[in-house]
Amino acid sequence: MDLPDPSSILIVKPSSLGDIVHSLPAVDAIRKAYPTVKLRWIANTEWMPLLENSPILDEVLEFPRKKFRGLAAIGRIMKWAGDWRASGRSAAPEWVLDFQGLLRSALISKDRGSGPIIGLSDAREGASWFYTLTVPVNAGAHAVDRYLELPRALGIPVPLPSEVSFPLPIGTRPNGWPDDEQPPIVVHPWSRGQGKSLTDTQLQQLCDQLTPCRVVIVGRSEGQPAPSGDHIVDLSNQTSLPELIWVMREATWCISVDSGPMHIASAVNPRTLGIHTWSDPRKVGPYHPACFVWKSGRIAHRDEFSESECISREPIDEAAMEAIAQFVTTQVREKR
Repeated sequence: MDLPDPSSILIVKPSSLGDIVHSLPAVDAIRKAYPTVKLRWIANTEWMPLLENSPILDEVLEFPRKKFRGLAAIGRIMKWAGDWRASGRSAAPEWVLDFQGLLRSALISKDRGSGPIIGLSDAREGASWFYTLTVPVNAGAHAVDRYLELPRALGIPVPLPSEVSFPLPIGTRPNGWPDDEQPPIVVHPWSRGQGKSLTDTQLQQLCDQLTPCRVVIVGRSEGQPAPSGDHIVDLSNQTSLPELIWVMREATWCISVDSGPMHIASAVNPRTLGIHTWSDPRKVGPYHPACFVWKSGRIAHRDEFSESECISREPIDEAAMEAIAQFVTTQVREKR
């Protein structure tokens, strides 16, 4: 299908944390192909710090989803949609790229009214009904690879996995970051996904095994107690998104359960180990080829696990905590 040359390009990917990070390589490829075209991204309010000050974007637009609740929600949505439609008129012809693939994102794309809408074939909830062009993708591929199919379909060169770039902001240093000569190991132990988080006992076991290395704990703890130990700095519930990016980037190693912050870690620091219980690392593991994964009782790169290992649901146990700590501390010693 012939598309008009874009006067601007709009990325529709409002959420979530990990999905936005996964979309960055595709958007980076688009920016390199169209360096002078205005490139915008619409995101939920809470995820905008992932994109603000990004070197590849000209503008980050707010989708205030949390405001569309309660009795006054319909009026707020109608006003927002009207303003959104009006703001897009001057942008035509604008390519609208729906990376989200849900009915909500398709309606956002349509309400823009500024140009062709391009989306992926694994879109759900009838989103593809609104697309001008649907790009076929392998639903079983890693999210980063699926998203890269969109620029590829537009004739845009895409990078090899070893060359993929995640242009996140530099971030900001948080208060309480230790000034040790050797940067600490950062541990992110909690996830909203059921069965992914470390228990309090597992987290304490892991931190004990990481002694004497300095350990910094980050993430949303939802009331869980921090592990104890003189070598531990507890920054849980204390870091903003820009601070989390900075922390993951500066760490000597990152250890994280399968979560959005794990993908931040992988994006900015190849010295990352992701812990997967029931999730498939081939689809949602840390993308960088140098990163490692604990899955099904062993540590390897995500593409080195068999089909049976990837679909297993082997839980984390004390032996896993010991193996992960031994692996990472060995890596730290070798780096010295």
